[in-house]
Amino acid sequence: MPSYTPPLRDMQFVLHEVFQVADEYKAMPTHADTDADTINAVLEEAGKFAAGVTFPLNVSGDAEGCRLDAATHAVTTPQGFKEAYAAYVEGGWPALSCDPRYGGQGLPHVVNQCLYEMLNSANQAWTMYPGLSHGAYEALHAHGTDQQKATYLPKLVSGEWTGTMCLTEAHCGTDLGLLRTKAEPQADGSYKLTGNKIFISAGEHDVTPNIIHLVLARLPDAPKGSKGISLFVVPKFKVGADGSLGERNPIYCTALEHKMGIHANATCQLTLDGAVGTLVGEPNKGLAAMFVMMNAARLGVGNQSLGLTEVAFQNALAYAKDRIQMRSLSGTKAKDKEADPIIVHPDVRKMLLTAKAYAEGGRALQVYCTLLLDKAQHHPDEKVRKECDELVALLTPIVKAFITDNGHISTNACMQVYGGHGFIKEWGMEQFVRDNRINMIYEGTNTVQSLDLLGRKVLGNQGATLKKFGKLVGQLVAEEGVNEKMAEFINPIAMLGEQMTKFTTEIGFKGMQNPDEVGAAAVDYLRVAGHLVFGYMFARMAQVALRQIAAGSTDPFYTAKLQTARFYFAKLFPETATLMRTARAGSKVLMDTEAALA
Repeated sequence: MPSYTPPLRDMQFVLHEVFQVADEYKAMPTHADTDADTINAVLEEAGKFAAGVTFPLNVSGDAEGCRLDAATHAVTTPQGFKEAYAAYVEGGWPALSCDPRYGGQGLPHVVNQCLYEMLNSANQAWTMYPGLSHGAYEALHAHGTDQQKATYLPKLVSGEWTGTMCLTEAHCGTDLGLLRTKAEPQADGSYKLTGNKIFISAGEHDVTPNIIHLVLARLPDAPKGSKGISLFVVPKFKVGADGSLGERNPIYCTALEHKMGIHANATCQLTLDGAVGTLVGEPNKGLAAMFVMMNAARLGVGNQSLGLTEVAFQNALAYAKDRIQMRSLSGTKAKDKEADPIIVHPDVRKMLLTAKAYAEGGRALQVYCTLLLDKAQHHPDEKVRKECDELVALLTPIVKAFITDNGHISTNACMQVYGGHGFIKEWGMEQFVRDNRINMIYEGTNTVQSLDLLGRKVLGNQGATLKKFGKLVGQLVAEEGVNEKMAEFINPIAMLGEQMTKFTTEIGFKGMQNPDEVGAAAVDYLRVAGHLVFGYMFARMAQVALRQIAAGSTDPFYTAKLQTARFYFAKLFPETATLMRTARAGSKVLMDTEAALA
């Protein structure tokens, strides 16, 4: 059976030594009282909850799955899930980074980010029940009416109710302009919604007495396409003026999807048969409101793969130290044993270090992004808020696609470390592989993320935001350029930073002549950009580690960090050269293929 230890030391390193978040918060009146001790104390307790309450339910929940009663449309979650959620609510965890006006604790997003990393390591399927609620909270907090906020936010903040996002229909996933769900206005200002939604995570369950659905639908006079989509809040049970639950709303689960992974999360087909809802934001402007939730979800999905990468690495490392097979190529290492532990073999180390590097790079990027979110929302300087918001927009598709792709690479590598045992259910490794696979698909496939990055976020503003990130890289290069000990970490990102300008211009120019060129290059482009960002993160981490060692620290943590960074730049980062070459190969070899794809 697998095990899990929350990576508190690495989290604290990233939070306090690399990004010095407590000092950043001193500039924000909202979070000025949030110090390192408070953050550490919260994360320690969060780690205990994840490892002690939700992790033990991961394997059993996967085996049991969810059950649908076709007659009542009720969904039963696996044994222990409801009780674990009750403990989660009792501990005040849903309220961690929510607005105190609605019962939240008002802690920074960074703290919530680390909580969710640990919950995802422990049990991704369980974590999806409260996980989407936070996105629903964010959307209503940003775009809801005062009445909607008063009705729904306190219950979402406390965790008494959960939330969903209902976008996808059988005939439209990414292309939401095709959706058909209708919303008919009523005399009392409400709307009756009719239609069918699929792939709704946590769409029906027994974990909470009410579920707050955020539903995209069309008004009768709506223009065609994405410009005619409105957003509605549709509760499972109608809510009275005093907050009490009223009659059941006709929004029902008609089927559960049978999936490759995340078996313990109820992925529902929902039918709306005149379900009563209220409009969120303006008519036909639903996508703008929903994007608040979608962007939060995209950062959250990156976090799911980060969590799985970490737990897969921990277990593969323990196995590699214990499993004996063959002798080391460079001579016997364990003379008291019949064979050497497999960790002596170079390729086993490569697989382990790949997962470790992708976990540590991903953690740094996730913390960096959530710090930017905190600054975008709470920094007193408007210019700082705007710049942070722009950087988050640039980095969101990278977080979603690069970290989940890396999660696929890492969980597969960790399963491979186990050999045949990795393929067997009882060791728990194959579940990490299965559970991760959805992360590359939902909340906008990784191809869609790459098109968003290259088409919208980079070429859409002539590379202005990319240049802002490039300036951060340039500042670090200028700061450490003459430091010989930093050369192996600085030179690669300095070189790639320079190459990115030419690379981007070239793709942009070809795209103006033929838009397919952007589509052909986008996936490779995102991965190159991902490595630039990870390279920047590792260079900053190496900078701190070297300074600590120079100051006399003998903590092996810093030596380990340098060794991981060294591996990353030597073995993983160089794929950027291949990716730029394949991106430059253009669209012709893809599109001029009628015979091949006949």
